[in-house]
Amino acid sequence: MIAVNELTKSFGTRTLFENVSVKFTPGNRYGLTGPNGAGKSTFMKILTGDIEPSNRGTVSRPRKVGVLRQDQYAFDDERIIDTVMMGNRALWDALKERDALCEAGDFSEAVLQRMTDLEMIIADENGYMAELEAAEILRGIGLPDERHTDLMRSLPTDFKFRVLLAQAVFGQPEALLLDEPTNHMDLESIHWLEGFLHEYDGTLVVISHDRHFLNAVCTHIADIDYDTIILYPGNYDDMVERKMQHRQSVEADNRDKAKKIAQLQEFVARFAAGQRSSQVQSRRKEMARLAPQELKRSNIQRPYIRFEQVKPSGRDVLHVEGLAKSFDGRVIFKNLNLDIQRGEKIAIIGGNGVGKTTLIRCLMGELEPDSGTIKWGQNIERGYYPQDSGDQVTPGMTALEWLMGFDTAGEGQQVVRGYLGRMLFSGDDSLKPTQALSGGETARLLLARLMMRKDPVLIFDEPTNHLDLESVNALGEGLSQFAGTVFLVSHDRDLISDVATRVLSFTPNGIIDFRGTYEEYLEKYPLPEREKAGKGGKW
Repeated sequence: MIAVNELTKSFGTRTLFENVSVKFTPGNRYGLTGPNGAGKSTFMKILTGDIEPSNRGTVSRPRKVGVLRQDQYAFDDERIIDTVMMGNRALWDALKERDALCEAGDFSEAVLQRMTDLEMIIADENGYMAELEAAEILRGIGLPDERHTDLMRSLPTDFKFRVLLAQAVFGQPEALLLDEPTNHMDLESIHWLEGFLHEYDGTLVVISHDRHFLNAVCTHIADIDYDTIILYPGNYDDMVERKMQHRQSVEADNRDKAKKIAQLQEFVARFAAGQRSSQVQSRRKEMARLAPQELKRSNIQRPYIRFEQVKPSGRDVLHVEGLAKSFDGRVIFKNLNLDIQRGEKIAIIGGNGVGKTTLIRCLMGELEPDSGTIKWGQNIERGYYPQDSGDQVTPGMTALEWLMGFDTAGEGQQVVRGYLGRMLFSGDDSLKPTQALSGGETARLLLARLMMRKDPVLIFDEPTNHLDLESVNALGEGLSQFAGTVFLVSHDRDLISDVATRVLSFTPNGIIDFRGTYEEYLEKYPLPEREKAGKGGKW
């Protein structure tokens, strides 16, 4: 169990949470939610012991806690199996020190005593079975035995994260703390992770912006709001419903009280100076009893995302014929043929590294295909949200100045401020220096640019990486209501479900071009069928 008692954390004059007391118990899986900037990662780091609270609040945790590390490059020069074993720091340090003492060749009495102490630590940590346990976990995440001694740098990004997750669970930790475990994972990897976490019987606390994942995994939600952390039973959707019902109930109750108070005040005003002093006092006491419940302002804010068009495109948006692309002798896709019509919303899905971004960059003209033709409709303007979006925003400017640079229609500062306001840059927030923007703020600024451009074709490559749940939901609504054409690369299943009317799926045997929704695609192509149903674009 993890127990937090009277915990407060502030940065300067801003309080993230105050006097929080909460318990996370074994056998339950807790989703830690809240908008960008609410303090989710800060709270998680307090749970791991990486940072301290701002007051005398305390955190008690089990002796063994598994933590998912976010830096997938930190272990590039380590063997895969060693990276897993580093998850038990006490064991790993003892093994390394013992091996170093053996190599030094100094077997004095003091050294021999130290080696005896180290052997006791290794035995207590089940170290003599450590490599077998690590190998079993690696096989479970899909890495065969012959890969276990390879260096981490040899793995693609999604498998690096699987290994880091294996590191977190190595040594059978009593609690597991995961911050955005689905980042850089493809849809199949996320599905595997959901099954894995369902089998875990310790205490799990997880942060994720993937609503589908939270709904599939969580038994409880710990929501950061109103300067505190509130526990709700059930998954994310259950929490949202309960939270809305509670707030609506309090608001309705306060309205009723306000009406009664107004009636009582009228009586007091009429008879305060008269002969009914006892009745007036009684009414005043009743007014004090009926004081409305204070309802703190929620820190949840949802951007308003709506995409418009200056001028709709023609019926024929894109024609692709015989498209092929290879890298270093590896075929990414070949003989790809597409005809895209106005209003279609195409989800491009598949594992990491299979070629989704390559296809997008070819369509955008950033990469030359090896062969084939790409023909966009006449005078079609395209709005583009690239995967590596951090370098899209010029440093040394304010958010307002940067966005003003895209006001080609001359709408003026007031209109541009309106777009910023929709994306939660209200008041002085629009004057934030671009180099000081968080990942979520940068993402919202780029979405504001796309809204202002009003292009008939929108192309998104992993737009949800830095967005919180509210922003992802708002993006899904905005794209589903957009009358133009959308290309969307994403691993977010709810976003794909909300938006897609057509699916381009990179499978092990080629690209499936399915005309229909994502649910219809999954129904027709369950995993075994997907693996053998590719119709082209083999790699």
